[in-house]
Amino acid sequence: MPHKQVVKIGLLGLGTVGRGVYRILTENVENIQRKVGLKIEVQKVLVRDTSKDRGIDIDPSVLTTNIGDITNNPEIDIVVEVLGGISPTMDYVLQSLNRGKSVVTANKDMIAMHGKELFAAAEANNCDLFFEASVAGGIPIIRTLKQSLASNNIEQVFGIINGTTNYMLTKMTKEGSDFNDVLKEAQAKGYAEADPTADVEGYDAARKIAILSSISFNTRVTLDDVYVEGITKISTEDIAYANELGYIIKLLGISKMTDEGIEVRVHPTLIPSDHPLTSVNDAFNAVFVRGDAVGDTMFYGQGAGELPTASAVVADIMDAARDMLRDVPGIIGCTCYNNKPIKPMGKTKSRYYIRILVHDKPGVLSSIALVFGNKGVSLASVIQKDVEGSTAELVLITHGTKEENVQDALIDIKQLSCVKEIANVLRVEG
Repeated sequence: MPHKQVVKIGLLGLGTVGRGVYRILTENVENIQRKVGLKIEVQKVLVRDTSKDRGIDIDPSVLTTNIGDITNNPEIDIVVEVLGGISPTMDYVLQSLNRGKSVVTANKDMIAMHGKELFAAAEANNCDLFFEASVAGGIPIIRTLKQSLASNNIEQVFGIINGTTNYMLTKMTKEGSDFNDVLKEAQAKGYAEADPTADVEGYDAARKIAILSSISFNTRVTLDDVYVEGITKISTEDIAYANELGYIIKLLGISKMTDEGIEVRVHPTLIPSDHPLTSVNDAFNAVFVRGDAVGDTMFYGQGAGELPTASAVVADIMDAARDMLRDVPGIIGCTCYNNKPIKPMGKTKSRYYIRILVHDKPGVLSSIALVFGNKGVSLASVIQKDVEGSTAELVLITHGTKEENVQDALIDIKQLSCVKEIANVLRVEG
């Protein structure tokens, strides 16, 4: 396409991220043109209501409610999807790819659930499919894994990849705030949706770690492969006990390559207070990557928001335009060429934080320790606190052991007459 002077964009959606994309493309047009070698121009924008005030200066003739004005338009070279969701977005993206248009998307749900089908369509039609903004907002982690660290065998990728829960846990840690109070504050500030389930139950992070795992280990990892726990059971007591023991609680997405397969999970995790991730607060994200050649690397930045996410989207647009200029679309396509197994959660190994409410009487700790010992679980430390009356609270940290051993022990411990409640079980890393 060396004769072409302008690459024309069809933008699907003009919400928060869509506005950011439009602003960057129009305000930085000259700078982008010099870096790409082509002018990039937004020709059409799909919206639900063309009369709505968008808060930006945009020619009304650019707006359309008809997807065909974009997917059937031969002048449009790249379709940029920032609508979110699966339906009808998936159909729009497939229509675009099947008509030979490259696609840039920020849609983690679609990539995590239907990446195989989308990449097949992109390859069949010699198109680019870029999705940098689908994970960690403005942090360039997808491009890093696919290109900058391509020579490495990736051993681990883990980190804080949900800004809402990180904001909430930061407030709970620093201010001693209750979960429900912090959730209301996060919703009031726009960090959490009216229905916060995807964030607080860990599903948003699970989709992202599935994407990162697929790229890191060159094997298709889907949402169904990810073990998921959210932060809804984290209490002020857990935060305080973790701090007393020298830990901070963060919601982590964790993926590791092991001899038994890929270990992939999302859950609240105690990490040592001197670990670099403990300084990642509020709505910021951070991703650790360990490669056999590069060693440990960490990528930190804004995990969401209008301009950080739009920054990643526009960078992908620029890459797609460069590929079109040089007639090499699809040069870096799907990298899931392996078929490695997913390691069952029960076979994963970790240390554990376990908080138990018990009757305060002699022999309780020895009874509990005996059950753990019989199941192959060794205790590293114990804190006992008086709660009220005849109730005491035990906080245990185990040595490294298999998940299935801990869960088997807890089943038996629940049956002990001295045990009132197993209040929480969290994993410990680092």
